[in-house]
Amino acid sequence: MSRTAKILGLSFIALWLLIALAPSVLAPGDPLAVNPAEAFQAPGTAHFFGTDESGRDIYTRVIHGARDSLAIGLAATALGMGLAIILGTVAALSPRWLDEIILRVLEALYAIPSLLMALLIIAFTGPGVGPAIVAVGLSTAPGYARLVRSQIRTLKSSEMLEAATVLGRGTWLRVRNHLVPNALKPLLALVTLGIGQAVIWAAALSFLGLGTPPPAPEWGAMLSAGRTYLHLAWWMSLFPGLAIVFVAAGATLIGRTLGGKARTA
Repeated sequence: MSRTAKILGLSFIALWLLIALAPSVLAPGDPLAVNPAEAFQAPGTAHFFGTDESGRDIYTRVIHGARDSLAIGLAATALGMGLAIILGTVAALSPRWLDEIILRVLEALYAIPSLLMALLIIAFTGPGVGPAIVAVGLSTAPGYARLVRSQIRTLKSSEMLEAATVLGRGTWLRVRNHLVPNALKPLLALVTLGIGQAVIWAAALSFLGLGTPPPAPEWGAMLSAGRTYLHLAWWMSLFPGLAIVFVAAGATLIGRTLGGKARTA
């Protein structure tokens, strides 16, 4: 990957992290403030990204929406990876019969498209921010768990673990200090890619009305609100859509960079 692509990826992510941590610096207004007299104003000097059907400033909403969208993506990825570490480690260290059972279950779940699984989970839990995080996190866990299991099974026969055993370190110490940390290193790039994917899936759930409820300034919810007025106010969907694209592209570029480093290490 070119140096320019790496710099762009890091710049995108750094910019959105800064926006998420301090949105009021770039957009001091209230993202929920309505002004019907200014509804459907096109992008201009008064409103950089235009206004929506209630006269709310879309620029302000996109900036403040970064916190919700990124938080959902990060939380869902952390949940999925946490479950994957537990399931993958248990499977790799269990007797063969239990390992086979866990692996078959993981493969069956992995065969289900992640977004479809998220929709199935939402059908039982109901819509909302919390259920969206759980749904996206659980839908990503099977794929991560299979990789964790594979890495740990490979490390079980490594010289590093044999040395730790000779030094008298117990099973828990070997798992905590050697197996899990070294198994996760090659997965860092995949987790980075997963954050961008989780942001997209969370936005998709909100777009379908199953994630963050309106009028919260979440990008997927903004896209959903804007689709009704595409013929009249295209900017309502364009700018939150571009925000999702930039975050996903930045995470992808960083993930590919980390993946290249892991292969050459």
